[in-house]
Amino acid sequence: MNDMDRSAVLLDLAAKLRASGSWTGETHVQKAAYLMQELLGVPSRFRFVLYKHGPFSFDLRDSLNKLETWGCIQTQEQPYPYGPKLVEGPASGMLKAASGAPQVWERQSRFIAQHLGKSNVSELERIATALFIELDLDIKPEDRPQRLVHLKPHISMAEAPMAFIRLAEIRSAAHSAGVFVESGKLQHTAAG
Repeated sequence: MNDMDRSAVLLDLAAKLRASGSWTGETHVQKAAYLMQELLGVPSRFRFVLYKHGPFSFDLRDSLNKLETWGCIQTQEQPYPYGPKLVEGPASGMLKAASGAPQVWERQSRFIAQHLGKSNVSELERIATALFIELDLDIKPEDRPQRLVHLKPHISMAEAPMAFIRLAEIRSAAHSAGVFVESGKLQHTAAG
């Protein structure tokens, strides 16, 4: 996926999140894109690291900055303590017309938006970090909740197992909906 297509997919994902009831701040887009890439297999090739609020991609942030520079998205300031929302800008239609990528990955972005759109930042952090932990094959399944609490001490031992349960529900729904992209990397994720 080239840079323009990745940006177009992000723009489409943000629009679908917003339509599904999401606040659609950068954190929402980051976590949704992470799950779309690492759980469903959309080949956006963003590099994610574990950061303050879970998996984070500086590449993705650069793509959002490009979208803003191109006039495809705008930030809409919100009253404290909330961060800005991402909304479509005046040039968004041109990018949508120039790239067919949003149509190619439409089922995956719609699925993620439907399943994460109403989630708050804390829930998104728990779910995305749970997936980050699951992808580490050195961590035994029974040790995953403790690892989540270790990495994110503000997450309680009561909340940690629920993050993995919620992730399993999303994975099961993805299987039922047939939205996994076939790739060698995703076979582990799809199989759980």
